Amino acid sequence: MARSGKVSVIGAGFYGSTTAQRLAEYDIFDEVVLTDIVEGKPEGIALDISQSRPIEGFETRVTGQTTGPEGEGYEAIAGSSIVIITAGLPRKPGMSRMDLIGVNAKIVRGVTEQVAKHAPEAVLIVVSNPLDEMTALAARVSQFPAHRVMGQAGMLDTARFSHFVAERLGVPVGSVTTLTLGSHGDTMVPVPSACRVNGTPLGDLLSAEEIAALVERTRNGGAEIVGLLKTGSAYFAPSAAAARMARAVALDMGAVLPVCAWVSGEYGISGVYLGVEAEIGATGVRRVIERELTSDELASLRRAAEAVRAKQADVASL
Repeated sequence: MARSGKVSVIGAGFYGSTTAQRLAEYDIFDEVVLTDIVEGKPEGIALDISQSRPIEGFETRVTGQTTGPEGEGYEAIAGSSIVIITAGLPRKPGMSRMDLIGVNAKIVRGVTEQVAKHAPEAVLIVVSNPLDEMTALAARVSQFPAHRVMGQAGMLDTARFSHFVAERLGVPVGSVTTLTLGSHGDTMVPVPSACRVNGTPLGDLLSAEEIAALVERTRNGGAEIVGLLKTGSAYFAPSAAAARMARAVALDMGAVLPVCAWVSGEYGISGVYLGVEAEIGATGVRRVIERELTSDELASLRRAAEAVRAKQADVASL
């Protein structure tokens, strides 16, 4: 497969550096750029990833660039077709995603201003927490068309749900299909009607109580990992999700993925960034996919939309 284009990852923490590694190993890009405010860190990580090229057999160039408080160094992302924002503080044990809103809003605002200046044609993928609010903020600050700004959440939550189902039933994860919509947090909306194991409805295999327990574990999946690690938060599964989104954009795949996208009329909801299924291609979100939901699922999704809408309005001034 021919390599083409540049993708940039902002933030060289565990999440960002692992995302950069995954993108490089796809071997579909000419260049992966990794930036961070910690002097030398992105350059060192880029060099380390680059030295794995003979082992893993990829040719994508990996470039590291330290950036400064006044935007120094951001010229390295110029010409990027995709920019992934991972910058921000991770959660600590006992913290919710919303506890990060003030400090991460400032970080995401500053980063987005530089992206808009240096990579004005990019598709923007936001992964900083709280996810839904930071995605809406990035869209507002960048002034990019809504279809070119999306957030990574639904892919991660759905993957966690599928993992827990597979573990509970003792089946291969490839046999499990699940779906979560709504927000990346308390108003996550599981969609039991879309859950199957080898084609069999999940409700035929597990009781409502058992499914509810798996949903609750999914909703708290990030907090469970934070509690175990003590310092830092999840990054292997989240980076896999972000990289797959970027791959769908780069290859203009038209893949239908659960992401945080701008909703304008689907499910009777408008004017909010929300976790939905969307067809992803070179321009970002081609269209939001509206599937048939049960009345309870639809009501939950609409409640999630209103909760997220209020928080997104609050973050606009941060």
